[in-house]
Amino acid sequence: MTDSSSSNKTDQDDCLVPQETMAAAEQLRTELAAANHIVAFTGAGISTESGIPDFRSPGGMWKKFKPIDFSEFIASADVRAEAWRRKAGTRGTIGSAQPNAGHLALVALAEASKLRSVITQNVDGLHQVSGLNDDQVIELHGNATYATCLACHKRFDIDLLLDQFEQTQEAPECAACGGIVKSATISFGQAMPILPMERAEAASLACDLFIVLGTSLVVYPAAGFPRLAKAHGARLVIVNREPTDQDSLADLVIHQGIGEVLRAAVEAL
Repeated sequence: MTDSSSSNKTDQDDCLVPQETMAAAEQLRTELAAANHIVAFTGAGISTESGIPDFRSPGGMWKKFKPIDFSEFIASADVRAEAWRRKAGTRGTIGSAQPNAGHLALVALAEASKLRSVITQNVDGLHQVSGLNDDQVIELHGNATYATCLACHKRFDIDLLLDQFEQTQEAPECAACGGIVKSATISFGQAMPILPMERAEAASLACDLFIVLGTSLVVYPAAGFPRLAKAHGARLVIVNREPTDQDSLADLVIHQGIGEVLRAAVEAL
């Protein structure tokens, strides 16, 4: 029960939300309400709403620069320096980004014991910043907010290494063993991490609702997880501004912004 002032405020807030968004949110709310074990699969689209550019989009970094292959990174000190130079050029973008309405709506679903896992292709760590625990987030492509030694696996503060690089213009080496230090992300040509892939597969098999948020589903093997979940009986929902190759498989497709639709759906639960 709400008083008249709070009711009027809700009515006014609803008027600010486009009718198309409210209709989509209601469809999504129905899916969320019926589910007991939800897995979310997030891509660049949820992070762009926090101001982090999609490297694959027109004007993105991978359109300006050829991606550095892992084998080239290992083989050449000059290539490693170039990789760190690019990293330094983007440090402010990820470092200043904050979780948006989509991230926070997923936290609310987790707190309601609806959402069990988030499988993400993103490397910005915003799901953890938003309030999810590390064990709730499965990072398929690693994490750009820290670095590791490829030999002894020692973890390093990325900002300290970038400060060092900006002074020396030389790729950092491990202070413990002298090994190659790399941002803890998965590069082109680098093997996908075994444990996260196994966890993502298990999560996909266990869920009754699999929600795709902000990915075009073109990067494999990651894009195989929605198909796996659907094939094992889960409902499949896709929320992405542009069509995907798997729209025809989905039980519900929403081509709108993630944050506004997901927030409205979760608030209506």
